Parts: sequence; structure tokens; C-alpha cells
Amino acid sequence: MTKTKQTVVDVRTPGEFMGGNVAGSINIPLQEIQQRLDEIKALPQPIILCCASGGRSGQATAFLQANGIHCENGGSWMDVNYEVCNC
Repeated sequence: MTKTKQTVVDVRTPGEFMGGNVAGSINIPLQEIQQRLDEIKALPQPIILCCASGGRSGQATAFLQANGIHCENGGSWMDVNYEVCNC
């Protein structure tokens, strides 16, 4: 992952997100991605998507890329957290 300004969007449920997340990340559950497209387009890009294992964030990435958003699937939120914090 690059060290440029980016936005981390966690697509897990609010309950999962509350159990642990990447510092500074935004929680937009997968089922809300389509309805919140305009909000997502306004976020600083690139957008890194994450979830528990990478499955849901992969679905969100495919949808957002099809809508012209510069994003990538970061996979597990714990992997993204490791990359973001440089631990």
C-alpha cells in the first residue's frame, strides 16, 4: 500500500466494527455501499476497503471500481491496520 493520503472504509457490520477497527477508518456496511455511493465518491481517494477476511471488501471494491472510484481491496481489517500503522 502507498503512503499517500487515503481513506480506509470498513464494510463490516457496525457491531463487528465496534469490536475493533483501523484507527481513523470509516464504517460503511456492505449493504449500504450502493445507497451511499455519492458520499463515498466525496472521500479522499484512493480508498482502501477492508472487512473480516476480504470477501465483503472484495465485493465492495468491484462495485466501486465499476462506478469509477479509485479503490483497492485491503482484505482483513487487521492486515490493513498493520500496513497503516507500520507496526
